Amino acid sequence: MPNQAGPGTGEQARRLALGQLREAILRGEMAPAQRLVENELAEQFGVTRASIRAALIELESQGLVERIRNRGSRVRVVTVDEAVAITECRLVLEGLCAAKAAAAVTDAQVTELQDLGTAMRKAVADGEPLTYSDLNHELHAKVREFSGQLTAVELLERLNAQLVRHRFQLALRPGRPQQSLNEHLAMIEAIAARDPRAAEEAVRAHLASVIEALRD
Repeated sequence: MPNQAGPGTGEQARRLALGQLREAILRGEMAPAQRLVENELAEQFGVTRASIRAALIELESQGLVERIRNRGSRVRVVTVDEAVAITECRLVLEGLCAAKAAAAVTDAQVTELQDLGTAMRKAVADGEPLTYSDLNHELHAKVREFSGQLTAVELLERLNAQLVRHRFQLALRPGRPQQSLNEHLAMIEAIAARDPRAAEEAVRAHLASVIEALRD
């Protein structure tokens, strides 16, 4: 990652460090178990060690970083068992969001979801699993946004941030995007039909499939 120009101290510096570190972890630029050395990060982002330390404490509270006694900080490793437990929580919350979205969705929002479905079909047909993974993530984000259920959205954003590595691994598993595509298209169809129960059931079925895949 390039050195970032910006303020060296204060709250703005902390926010800069927090944003850059979080983005690097979520994009896989910092691998699970990678050590996070305060001096190196401070130099990289052009901020003080205090700003980096404050950012690491915030990222620890988000479940992205773990601080080990006498050994400093590292990117948190999320085990398969933890990923399953997190997805079980997602199943309930995302089902709720899908039901809410189906009850409130506008015609313009339906078109957005259907366009995403078309793009997802193309990504699978073209053999582009990482593009498909990004579209998958965008679809879930749109459903959460359209739900208007802000408490669920906040909780889900924190949970989903911990699953980045597992999401990419599933996307690259042979045959998984093809299976996942049909599940996502069912979600879109149910929301477009403005059927809250069907939308919730479609999301639950999809995430139950994710849990099964994680356990394989």
